[in-house]
Amino acid sequence: MKALIQIENLYFRPESLDPNRPDILRGISLTIDEGEFIAIVGKNGSGKTTLIKHINGLLFPTHGRVLVDGLDTRLPENRARLQSLVGMVFQNPADQIVASTVEEDVAFGLENLNLPTSEIRERVAQQLAAAGLTHEAARPPHLLSGGQVQKVALAGVLARHPCVILFDEPTSMLDPQTRQSFLRRLEQLHRDGLTIIYVTHHMEEIVNADKVVLLHNGLAAHMGSPEEIFGGRINLYEIGLEMPETVEIAENFRSLGWLSDRPFLAPQALIDALPDYYDLRNHKTSKVVSPLPRHPTDSFIQVDDVHYTYLSGSPLAKIALRGANFIAQQGSVSAVAGANGSGKSTLLQHINGILRPDSGRVRVGKWAVEDPRTPVRDVIREVGLVFQNPEAQFFEVFVGDEIAYGPKQLNMDRLRERVRQAMEMVGLEFEAFKDRRLETLSGGEKRKVALASTLVLDQQVLLFDEPTAGMDPQARKELIGLFRALRDQGKTIIIASHRMEELASIAENLSLMHAGTVIQSGPSAQVFNDSAAIQRAGLLPPLSVQISCSLIEKGWPIQGKDTSTADRLFSVIKDMV
Repeated sequence: MKALIQIENLYFRPESLDPNRPDILRGISLTIDEGEFIAIVGKNGSGKTTLIKHINGLLFPTHGRVLVDGLDTRLPENRARLQSLVGMVFQNPADQIVASTVEEDVAFGLENLNLPTSEIRERVAQQLAAAGLTHEAARPPHLLSGGQVQKVALAGVLARHPCVILFDEPTSMLDPQTRQSFLRRLEQLHRDGLTIIYVTHHMEEIVNADKVVLLHNGLAAHMGSPEEIFGGRINLYEIGLEMPETVEIAENFRSLGWLSDRPFLAPQALIDALPDYYDLRNHKTSKVVSPLPRHPTDSFIQVDDVHYTYLSGSPLAKIALRGANFIAQQGSVSAVAGANGSGKSTLLQHINGILRPDSGRVRVGKWAVEDPRTPVRDVIREVGLVFQNPEAQFFEVFVGDEIAYGPKQLNMDRLRERVRQAMEMVGLEFEAFKDRRLETLSGGEKRKVALASTLVLDQQVLLFDEPTAGMDPQARKELIGLFRALRDQGKTIIIASHRMEELASIAENLSLMHAGTVIQSGPSAQVFNDSAAIQRAGLLPPLSVQISCSLIEKGWPIQGKDTSTADRLFSVIKDMV
């Protein structure tokens, strides 16, 4: 097979990097064949995004070289050809949106290629249809959900018919069903012969890759097939990564002697290998239904019948909330889940007063947030919001100054001590990061800065919109631990997320949104067992719940049990044997 990309002894050190810090990339050599699917994984700051930006010529090696189809990426005369060969979907797709409407943005790259108007229209229509965005063609991209913006970015890349596509955390803003659809499309692109280079922190997304490249501290620490990487020979936890959840669950069942030693990378393969209950027990056992806790009726936060339309009265009007109802108790962790565009972000922005409802009521403690006489500044003193896109709330150049910005506006005392404490809470070492320029950070590190910028204000209510997007597995686990600590301090936390496994591990109550309204709400364990509501919300239950449903079909008497996380599932199973 033809070697399409050759990376030879690649070193990279930006001029802005602190002289005391090592090079971001340190001697990476890698050959990628035409049509290969290469996954690149590593913790935040390991150099993943920097590496792939060398492939499309956005960055140039300090030492070494990168060849794409024989073209040296450093040479100016190769730029135009390189841009036609290599497309990229950025970690923050909004960074590559340049036009005022969706269809104009998809057409932008084609116009630069001077293609005939008829061909441009045909390609744009084809990609909008494939992305499910035909009805959004005339809409400004900034009015789309994060997941829809990501689809626009991919449509613009695919419309150019590149030979190579670089993906940087492409599913971070996609809901589970859309994510699965995207991954199926990715597999089809791979089967069609496209060369794919895929950066992610989610190990379950790379089990079908041809090769996995594991970066650590700017080095290619390991390379191999998914079976080799996840076969137990490499301690992924030591370098801030994790096994796919399927592999971890399989290890639990293997400890009971039920499975062979072969790796189980795909959920269906694991489900098919699990035994029927009757094969383990020679008698029939009736299903056990355990009572689940009742949903509390008292509330600290209450949203009643809220309606909201963006650009109301204009041709671009879009209904975001349709009679939404939501409650949360003081000192609790509540979650809001739903598909892209279901209204989650809009709901959060009503709770902290950024948006006022067209109709309906919003109460947060003593504040009537919907009342125009209620000062937004007073609400924000009590209610903090970390946006879906962390760069949207940055004001400064350096990390320390950014985290100090809010306390300065509120004239808070002990500024340096507050900043240090907030940075340590999110895992940013004060001395190492306080003077770092924000543009030098990885996506996950930027999200940590956004979290610290909110936590430093010591607000009583904390709203998080997709808080773990772009974070490596270790950082995600640390953030879940931080949420628990904040709850124990009496903070009220509301998390909007697509990551159902993460919500299952932390949320006490779960609300499902669909088409601008809350369609189901209650204790998390109860809602996770409502497969019909989850499907209606455009979501998928956690893998452990999917496995428990299959076990119930195999006769296991676990219906009604809390199997919302892998640990809870295995605890239930151990009680059965």
